[in-house]
Amino acid sequence: MADSKRSELVGAVETRGIEPVPDTERHGAANQMFWTWFAANISILGLPLGATLVAFRGLNIWQAVLVAVIGAFGSFALVGALSIAGKRGGAPALTLSRAVFGRRGNTGPTLVTWISRVGWETVNTTTAAYALLSLLAIVFGAHANTVLTLVCLLVFIACTLLISGLGHAAIMWINRWATYVFGLLNLVVMAFLAATVDWAKVAHAPAAPMSAVIAGIGVIAAGTGIGWANAGADYARYLPRSVPGGRLVLASAWGAGIPLVLLISLGSLLSAGDTSLAAASDPVAAIKAMLPSWMAVPYLIAAFGGLLLSNHLSVYSAGLTLVTLGVRAKRTVAVGLDIVITFAGGIYFMLVAKDFYGPFTTFLTLLAVPITAWVGVFAVDMLRRRAYDPEALMRPGRSGRYWYNGGFAWSACLSWAVAIVVGLLLTEAKTSDTDVWFSGPFSHSWLGENGLGWVVTFAVAAVGYSLLHPLDRAVSAEAARTRREDAAAAAEADLAARTADGGTAAGPAARTTATEEAAGAGEAVAPAAGTGEGAAR
Repeated sequence: MADSKRSELVGAVETRGIEPVPDTERHGAANQMFWTWFAANISILGLPLGATLVAFRGLNIWQAVLVAVIGAFGSFALVGALSIAGKRGGAPALTLSRAVFGRRGNTGPTLVTWISRVGWETVNTTTAAYALLSLLAIVFGAHANTVLTLVCLLVFIACTLLISGLGHAAIMWINRWATYVFGLLNLVVMAFLAATVDWAKVAHAPAAPMSAVIAGIGVIAAGTGIGWANAGADYARYLPRSVPGGRLVLASAWGAGIPLVLLISLGSLLSAGDTSLAAASDPVAAIKAMLPSWMAVPYLIAAFGGLLLSNHLSVYSAGLTLVTLGVRAKRTVAVGLDIVITFAGGIYFMLVAKDFYGPFTTFLTLLAVPITAWVGVFAVDMLRRRAYDPEALMRPGRSGRYWYNGGFAWSACLSWAVAIVVGLLLTEAKTSDTDVWFSGPFSHSWLGENGLGWVVTFAVAAVGYSLLHPLDRAVSAEAARTRREDAAAAAEADLAARTADGGTAAGPAARTTATEEAAGAGEAVAPAAGTGEGAAR
């Protein structure tokens, strides 16, 4: 316990892995979530997201601001709501997910989440390395080559490893102070970008139909909070149970909403005069081209810092997710493995197969479908559940409470799978209009073309789980009864054998032990949903 408490000191390495945090070691307040999500969203690269609202949706500035407010605040309110599970259970999101899907059933969502995190970390690392190369070219006149590219990758990797490797306490501290530093730097850059806005075109831009506004909200939500929904509990798990859940929701929504609304609104303003930003394959270079040459240095520093603040959160969560997946390693080792894979991916993209960057990001967008389906199931389970069993979350075998039926909670797994299929029917993944990787049969419907497939995916998962869960409980109860009967029969047979071998050695005590073993054999499969003994909301 003393080691765990010391690991929550800034500068000390966090020694806790995925095991639930006991009440005696919890600390902090809801405003930690404000700084966490503010820091994760102050990247200047949020501008292209706003540009798409004008360039591709035809919104005017007032509609774009409305869309930004609803999409950003709403999606991160969901992140905050799901982080309440971390406060209740004291464990990372995908570890808590064992209680929903079962020990084996949870493997699918966990694996998809880990692949997605590592993939986007590789994209962040590559983008940051290009920004650093550009910065070195401006300041020192350095020309990009293999050695310099490797150095730039290593610099970003080292910064990420330093923060995410130290763990929770370091992340919370860095997020708060980096928000001031990089937030101010971003404001300066944004002020210069605002000077390039074509205000005449902004003022005369016509309003788009309401359908475009609805679609825009979906695009912003999918591009901001939905991607973090399965990570909120990772950072809230050290908070005391007494912290009100409503404050977590508000802190998360305001923390992310403030920078996102500013960035998305400015991106919309910039796109009113020039729509090229929305379609730029290299947004770092596209934004730099809008600034005076002398402003390129602070801009590139701001871009590098914004990517770092997002990346260290993702790497920290990926390490926890990898341990949840079953890798027998300490959290720090899991983070190191994640970093090695990310570094290798960065080398591949920058030095070996530059043409693979677009297809890879396209593949990552497909992973948003199963992640959204997980959010739908997990959210419904959270509404039912008020407590998690810390011991059962960590118990690997059949005796665990969350083993359910063969290691699967079939209602959750089936709802997740069906929602994925439905979501893919509405999804199209492409690098360009002529290079389509995947196209669902309904991807060109209104829902598909307007990026609202994730809404349908979420709804199908949530409704499906709500309907199937009672059946799952009935099946689990029958499995529990069968297991108790089998255990009782085995216990009686064992008792008979011992009696035959030892005469009267097996007396009342032995019969009592056998009875207790039989009684305990079935309790592990009783579904936990709906158990509300004494847990804080």
